[in-house]
Parts: sequence; structure tokens; C-alpha cells
Amino acid sequence: MFFVKRFKIRSHEMGLLFHDGEFRRLLGAGVHWLFDPLCKYQVDVVSQRTVQFAHDQLDVIVRSGALKGHAEVLDLKDHERAIMWIDGRLDKILNSGLYAFWLGQKPVRFEVYDIRQTRFEHVDLPLIARHPSAQQTLDVCKIERERVGVLYIEGRYVDTLASGVYAFWRGGVEANVVEVDLRESMLDVVGQDIMTSDKVTLRLNALVSVKITNAQQAVAQTQDVRQALYRETQLVLRGLIGARELDDFLTDKDGVAREIEDNIRKRAQELGLEIVSVGIRDVILPGDMKDLMNKVTEAKKAAEANLISRREETAAMRSQANTARLLAENPVLMRLRELEVLEKIAAAGKLNVILGGKSPDDKGLAEKIVNLL
Repeated sequence: MFFVKRFKIRSHEMGLLFHDGEFRRLLGAGVHWLFDPLCKYQVDVVSQRTVQFAHDQLDVIVRSGALKGHAEVLDLKDHERAIMWIDGRLDKILNSGLYAFWLGQKPVRFEVYDIRQTRFEHVDLPLIARHPSAQQTLDVCKIERERVGVLYIEGRYVDTLASGVYAFWRGGVEANVVEVDLRESMLDVVGQDIMTSDKVTLRLNALVSVKITNAQQAVAQTQDVRQALYRETQLVLRGLIGARELDDFLTDKDGVAREIEDNIRKRAQELGLEIVSVGIRDVILPGDMKDLMNKVTEAKKAAEANLISRREETAAMRSQANTARLLAENPVLMRLRELEVLEKIAAAGKLNVILGGKSPDDKGLAEKIVNLL
């Protein structure tokens, strides 16, 4: 009896029988007696409640065929990955390797993928991307609203991705996503010291409103598309202002802005951009030039005021001359004018008429006044 060993395997367990370190067979539930006078038998008891069967000699056990009917074997090559579902729930993502899973415990389902197809697509991608095992096997990329992602695989452009969640297998072909914001943005061209054609140095601040219309072009043409447009606008602005005199520029700033837009539009299209608007925001003159322009403006306004005053005086004198001519040519109008004057005098207060004495010079004066009234 000392040479016989007893092994008890419970209903949820499985025994692995080894002789002298070599796997022999599986031992099912029950009591097993083994004659072992040389103590070369060994039994490893494993639980089947854990769905995955792991053992350091798993490859030997699989090759023996002993697991047939007891476990499902999954052999993933270097370019393969598998998503494992237990009871309809995501359990883990499996890397390449040899796996075995006990049958009859819980329903297990596998989805095997070839990572040489770099992009991973799945109806439950948001759920899978949040799983802890995805951090070791997947590169997850989330593209926000109003943005797109320019996808490069092995350095070659493949596609432009709309907003959403995307995933790419690690360990396979290199994938890179460049996120591009499609919203309208402002480009400040500030602090530009420019000399006009009449040798006046001024400082300008311009504003260019742009948005990206071709994300692939915007990424491929230059390292920084907005910086490239900034430099182009800067050069165009210097060329246009330098060819104008100060007065011409100040009186037609909107026209200059339109010319800037026309000149940079072609370059913007090459960069995948659309020009929304261009404007001259600030014009800063040197201190002495400000004083000089204020004096010029003051002189112009004084001259305009003097001219208006002279025009009004001339118009008044012309009106008086016309009135005098009409009164001279029409006695009746003269009498009416005299009556209007008397009426105004009478309306202003009490009217006293004093007649003189009996001198010959006063003869007929009373009659004239009575007739006039």
C-alpha cells in the first residue's frame, strides 16, 4: 500500500498526470489509485471554474491531443489577435500565443483578426476601446467634432477620417493620424513696420480669417499651414503698401485689403485653405507724423469753414440785390413791403404817430400817413 498513491479529482477539476516529468493523460472527476513504487508519478490538479486553462507545459499537452473534447485550443500566430467574449461579455484581447479554454463551463466566443490589416473596425469599438486590455494591443484615436483625421500608414496617405473613435493594431504596420481642425480661425499679422513710397514708416496690424477645406493638402504641403499663410500675407502686405503713398493708402484701406485677399488666395488654395475675409485692423503712425497730419487736417477744416462762410455771405447779398430790383420795378410790391414793416412795428408795441406844426413843409404830411395806413 505504500507504493500506491490516491488522488481525488472533484467535479469541477481536472487532473494532469505526469510520469517522470512527462505528461501522460488527463484524469477526470473521481478517485484515482496509482502504483508508484519509484515515486515518479505526479498529478497537477487544475480548476475548470477558471475558463482559461494555463500550464507551463500547455504546448506538450495540446500536441498530445488529450484536450480534445475537454477544451478549445486557440493558436494565434504573430500577426493574429483575438477578442474573447464570455457569456456575451468582453473578457480580454489576446495577443499571439497558444491558449486553451475548458468546455462546458461558460459559453466562450472568439473573434480572430489579422493585424496586418492595420485598422481595427468593430460594431462595439467604443466598448472595446475602453477595456483595459485594449491599452496593450490597440492604439485608440478619438477625433472630436468639427475636426478630421488624416490617416497615414507606413508614411503613405490612406484616408481622411471624420469625427469619431478609431483603433489601430499595435505591433503591425505603423499608422499615424494627424488631427485637423476645420473651424474658422483668425490669423493675426501684427507689428508690421512698412515704409510707403513717399518714405513714411508706419506700423500695420492685419487680420486674415481662414478655414481648412482640404485636410490632406494642409498636412502634406507644409509643416505649419497657418505659419506658411502668415509669411505669404506678410510679404504681400509689404509689397502693396510699399508701392503706395500714405494718403492713397489711408483713403483706400478697404481696397488694399481686397488686393491682399486676391494675392494670397491662390497660395491659400495650394495649402488647402479658404480665405474668408481680410482686413486692415490698425494703422499706427510715428508721433511727429501724427502731429503733422493733425495740423494738416486742422488747416483743411479751417479752409472749408471759411469757404462755407463766404458762400453764405455771397448768397445773402445776391438775395438782397434781387429783392431791391423787384421792389424798384414794382411800386405795388414796395407799398406791400412798407405795410409789412409797419405791421411788424405795430405788433411789437404801441404805435404813436406825432404830426408836426403848421409850417409849409408839413403841409399834406397827415394826409400821406392816413393814406399809407
